[in-house]
Amino acid sequence: MISPEMKLAVQQLYRESGMVFRPDELEAIEYADFGLNDFEREGLSLIIYDNNERYCAKELVLLPGQICPEHRHPERNGQPGKQETFRCRKGSVDLFVEGPESGGRDQVPKGKESVYTVFHHIHLEPGQQFVISPNTKHWFKAGAEGAIVSEFSSSSDDASDIFTNPNIRRVEP
Repeated sequence: MISPEMKLAVQQLYRESGMVFRPDELEAIEYADFGLNDFEREGLSLIIYDNNERYCAKELVLLPGQICPEHRHPERNGQPGKQETFRCRKGSVDLFVEGPESGGRDQVPKGKESVYTVFHHIHLEPGQQFVISPNTKHWFKAGAEGAIVSEFSSSSDDASDIFTNPNIRRVEP
């Protein structure tokens, strides 16, 4: 359950972004706590513009220091997993992907060291972007001011995502 205060904080970040959102989009924000009941630390908020069989477009909001847990988008139904382009719009975001370790172990929440396993660090400021290949483990964390990230990807199927933390439930069974 996401507290009303957290929802207001997320809505405020969207409103202060300088981007224009319709009232129905702000009312339809998806608040994901991944079944961990620790939204302020590990969570993500999304506005989904479109998600069809060919592509997906979303705005992601992370509160200051908030983390989207480590996961990957595997092959499904004989098709490659989801490929994502993350473009930072406001604030900053630290993205961690598979590859040579270059920092980030100190960013892992205390007690969660076993479920954060990739530490190739990419720092994104507004206007910078990074492409995540299909089936690549990744996680990301907002900077001190929070972050708004546009995601452009192949179609999104949350039920197919594989999280490193076995306790995560992205989609209710």
